[in-house]
Amino acid sequence: MKTSNSTSSEAVDSPCRRQCCLDDQDICLGCGRSLAEILEWGKADNGRRRQICQAAQQRLRPPPSWS
Repeated sequence: MKTSNSTSSEAVDSPCRRQCCLDDQDICLGCGRSLAEILEWGKADNGRRRQICQAAQQRLRPPPSWS
């Protein structure tokens, strides 16, 4: 997943991995975005795209181990 963090004017690449499959909560198992975020992506500005990418990355992280 590529994002640009240097300036707010640089384009943010889509996190899409072409492994699209939605789970029961409408979260893509490939990139971690919600269906609403996927639909919003084309109209979102770079700041919003960075927020979407950050949220998606957090969703893809495995839960902490309780061991």
